Amino acid sequence: MIVWRDRRAIVAAALLGLVSALPAAAVADPTVEDKGAAVDPDFAAGRAAIEAKNWSAAIRALSSAALRDTRNADIQNYLGYAYRHTGQLDLAFKHYERALQLNPRHRGAHEYAGEAYLMVNDLAKAEEHLGALQTICLIPCEEYEDLKKAIADYRRKAAK
Repeated sequence: MIVWRDRRAIVAAALLGLVSALPAAAVADPTVEDKGAAVDPDFAAGRAAIEAKNWSAAIRALSSAALRDTRNADIQNYLGYAYRHTGQLDLAFKHYERALQLNPRHRGAHEYAGEAYLMVNDLAKAEEHLGALQTICLIPCEEYEDLKKAIADYRRKAAK
């Protein structure tokens, strides 16, 4: 006869077996870039343009990549980042929102959206994204720390 404690152990073992059988992509870190998008020449060109701070070239290339890959949160996040740096905050928010629709746990999109909200003096919204990052990051993560610092800097400047 199986006692209750043994049943729980059997169920736990079965669940562990199911999780270990999932493909790596199903349990991967949500901020790891889509490897398929990395081979897209427009995606690669957009990232290179961002590194070079050539925002208009980044927007052109990433917009082309987004036409082919409509469900890629990384492309949307990078578009938001590029638009934010051109001062086109409405478009930046649109792309961050789309990135978070596609992947609600996208750490980069939460960080960058929070920073954009600070640019429009919406501290409450920035803090919402910081709270999301605190939930998402089980261990300290760079995105959480960067947004936390940006919020602290914002508060210091506002207090002057």
